[in-house]
Parts: sequence; structure tokens; C-alpha cells
Amino acid sequence: MAELHVIGELVGGRDFPNQNLFCKWEAVQGPAWERLAGEASGQTQVDHPLDGTFAKWAHPIDLFFSSKGIQGWPKLVVQVWSHDIYGRNDLVGYGFCHVPTQPGSHQIECHVWRPLGTGMQQLKSMLVGGGPHLTAPEIVFAPDDRYRLRTQAMGVVLFELGVIARNFEKFGVQL
Repeated sequence: MAELHVIGELVGGRDFPNQNLFCKWEAVQGPAWERLAGEASGQTQVDHPLDGTFAKWAHPIDLFFSSKGIQGWPKLVVQVWSHDIYGRNDLVGYGFCHVPTQPGSHQIECHVWRPLGTGMQQLKSMLVGGGPHLTAPEIVFAPDDRYRLRTQAMGVVLFELGVIARNFEKFGVQL
């Protein structure tokens, strides 16, 4: 079986309008893939940057997959949240990126967006906080339904990943 090892970190986030940010992440792969080792999901600590521009998380990622093909290549799905002074957590946005297909070291920018919702939901969000959430989280990375959403860009999550691929050539795949 072909093997893929992903080692690195969720570095942080930039350009977000909120403070006190943390990030939830999850590795998602297709049915031809199996995660052999590593945590499939995680959550960073809350960071309140002094300069307000870059939230540093430095959260480790170490994943090991096996596969019989490349369909359903692994993705990293993120949700960025904001923690307020009253202990409430508000969703800032969603994003995803594919694990790089080339072996080596990679710096990845994962653009984060949030659904806008209706005019009434936007007004409610401004007055009492919160905001619309996706009822089906897989819409974040499923191209079939995502195009229907009205969204707003929120910021960028940065990853530094090292990718090691093994035995793909045995299955006729040249990376």
C-alpha cells in the first residue's frame, strides 16, 4: 500500500477581525484512505496577540496514512473561533486545504470564510453576537453545495507541513 506521512504544525492565523482566537482542525480523507497513526483532529490554545495581527498557535500535526489510490486525497479542515470576556465562543469562520501532493516542506495558507446568512441573521449577529453556522460541516470541502453559499472572507490560517510519500509508484502514481 502507498503511504503518506504528514508532519508539521498549525502555525497561526492572520488578518482576522477578532481577538482571542483559537482553531479547531480535522484531517478528512476519502474511503480509499486509512489513517494509521496520529490524531485526526485537535484544538489550539486561545491566543491574544499583543499587536493584534497574528495569532500564534504552534499546534503540532503528525498524521500517517495508507492508500490504494489517490482519490480522496487528505484535506485539513479548520474552524476558527473567538473567545470573549464572558467565556462565550463565537465562530469566526471555516476553511480547508489539501495536504500537498509533492513530498517536501510546504507553507500553506488556508483562507477562512464565514457564511453571511440572511439580512435578519446579520442584524442579530451585530446586536447580540453569534452568527450563522453550517448545519452540515462537510459543505466546507464539498464543491457540490458550497457554491450556493454567500460568504465573507475572514482571515488566513497558516500551516507548515512536511510531506513524505512512499510506494506510490507501485500503484502507477508519480508524485
